Amino acid sequence: MTPTFSELTVGQDLGSRSIEVTRTDLVKYAGASGDFNPIHWNDAFATGVGLPGVIAHGMFTMGAAVQLVTDWAGDPAAVVDFQTRFSKPVPVSDTTGTPDAGAVIEVSGAIGALDADAGTARVDLTVVAGGQKVLMKAQAVVRLA
Repeated sequence: MTPTFSELTVGQDLGSRSIEVTRTDLVKYAGASGDFNPIHWNDAFATGVGLPGVIAHGMFTMGAAVQLVTDWAGDPAAVVDFQTRFSKPVPVSDTTGTPDAGAVIEVSGAIGALDADAGTARVDLTVVAGGQKVLMKAQAVVRLA
């Protein structure tokens, strides 16, 4: 059921989800985005520039996180603004030959503020991978009926 603005309260929980990420996901994202930076697929290169290994694209992580909001709102066009700060990389280990994910991104959301004049709600997201916050001040503004 699509939420309406009048039903919302500050602090209201939107739920959570776990997003499993594999290196195959990163390769697919690279193809779709055109971002073929080797830090997203080549361990030797990534460690050579001081990273812990292959890391997820920042925009991949950001897009995966906001999916919680678009699913909750019932319409991706309801999200009128989304911004964040990237605080930590998401290392994606090599799981070739296993069914395991290389990383898991945990996302939860809650209503942070309501603007009755604009008919918008600010959704505050908590985004964690490997026990560390990977996005800070992840906030989506949603316009609801």
